[in-house]
Amino acid sequence: MTTTAFDIPALIPPLLELCQRAGVVINDHYHAPEADQFEAKDDDSPLTRADLASHHLLSDGLRALRPSLPVLSEESSDADKARRHEWPVLWMVDPLDGTKEFLARTGEFTVNIALIADHRPVLGIIYQPLRSQAYVGIPGKWARRYTLPDDGVRALSTRPLVQGSPLTVLASRRHRGPRLQANLEWLGEHWGDIERDNSGSALKFCQLAAGEGDIYPRYSPCCEWDTAAGQALLEAAGGALLGLDGKPLRYNSRDTLLSRHFIGVGDPEHPLWRQLLARESARESARESARESARELDTRP
Repeated sequence: MTTTAFDIPALIPPLLELCQRAGVVINDHYHAPEADQFEAKDDDSPLTRADLASHHLLSDGLRALRPSLPVLSEESSDADKARRHEWPVLWMVDPLDGTKEFLARTGEFTVNIALIADHRPVLGIIYQPLRSQAYVGIPGKWARRYTLPDDGVRALSTRPLVQGSPLTVLASRRHRGPRLQANLEWLGEHWGDIERDNSGSALKFCQLAAGEGDIYPRYSPCCEWDTAAGQALLEAAGGALLGLDGKPLRYNSRDTLLSRHFIGVGDPEHPLWRQLLARESARESARESARESARELDTRP
């Protein structure tokens, strides 16, 4: 099956309605007295009642919308995750991206839905329940922000990187580290004035697509359902989501569901990013050489 079998833009109205329904469920939990209750998953990440309620609503809704398309959600069963390579076209869903932000009461959480075909995101929706706003992207066609239910639609476009203007780095509120710091220092040396804007969940993709930032670098762990919708949105708005090898991220193509480290950029043709990626590629090669040397030492008698 390919996406030519159906009209992708025609999916938008029912998907927006589904996002609204999920948003109501999430908001109900967010404002409930037991909103801070959770259990820890195997990877120590939190799982709330809102995660599960949104997962079941979205999974059922997506199957009803397109019964032939499988759904891969962060909260899918191990059996579904194990057989996902059988699916050339699928929905990839994070029913509540930013669970830690949900628990911390920052309001910075989203619902992420992507349609994956042949390892590429061909449709992405990032929905902010507290604002009733949906950021929607169809690569090669358009990117838009919908304020629901009927407050209007705004076209989205990334912004060019202009010499002499501050460069805005969009970063995770909770994931930092030496690689990100080194990245910021390099950008300061090679560009000049750097501004940093921290936020949670997939909101960085929304900011990039709306022309409110220039780069989103990520060196800490995240999964494919965290990035798929954002990549579709960003590409549709004129940007790119690139691995450190300079190639767009691919989905459902590896044994792991962890995403590669990446940079999201609003102006992908600017030479600054080629310089940054060349630096990152060289550093990654050096790390791999060091790991290989360590493995050889471990295997010596």
